[in-house]
Amino acid sequence: MTANSPSFTSTVSAITQAFGDPTRRGIYLFARDADGGVTAAQVAEQFGVHPNVARHHLDKLAAGGYLEVAVDRPEGAGAGRPSKRYRAAAGARVDLDGHVQVRSDDLVLSLLGKALALLPREQAEAMAEEVGQEYGRAMAQGLTGADLAAGQRSLRSAMQAVADALTAHGFAAHADQRNNQLRIINQHCPFGDVAIEHPVICAVDRGMVKGMLGALYGDADVSTLQSLPQGDTFCATAV
Repeated sequence: MTANSPSFTSTVSAITQAFGDPTRRGIYLFARDADGGVTAAQVAEQFGVHPNVARHHLDKLAAGGYLEVAVDRPEGAGAGRPSKRYRAAAGARVDLDGHVQVRSDDLVLSLLGKALALLPREQAEAMAEEVGQEYGRAMAQGLTGADLAAGQRSLRSAMQAVADALTAHGFAAHADQRNNQLRIINQHCPFGDVAIEHPVICAVDRGMVKGMLGALYGDADVSTLQSLPQGDTFCATAV
């Protein structure tokens, strides 16, 4: 990638948008250097900003792939909404010392979005879900080990295992129950802007849940209730 190439220019532009704000740059460095990551409340206190402002900066950095998001569940904590914890992403695209890197998964996601856009929506969604399902089954194999077959978990415990696996992949997920319906809530989408531009990619998420549940529990009817790319405050997959 040369300094005159479009890829270099777009990458530098993305970095400028992410780190041109001195507060956001400071927040990234604060999160990068913090052992175990930071919460929006910690950032707000450190930089003297409102928690909503801190959360906005953190979510922008996470959407750009510079931070990873996990759900923080302190031991002994009571019921209530878990907090997000942000930490520097493995293989982040910039070290703020002038070295630019490009992650191949960003390029693959962009290519996937453009390819799916060429297909009729129903066909594209079916393909995206199938890809997610295959990947979900592969993820489940790493969770179960050789001795655990489908059907040896309750649905609730299987969904918690799925949520934990999704969190490890950047979704910041947790399982809950509402109106007698079990759900997996994703508070962060690792597909970023590609999912916003091509919401059909949300079917990959649904397929991952379906594939993992099929391996950990058995066949289950999985549907998308809410979606960040569609303007909701979180993604919800119901079983």
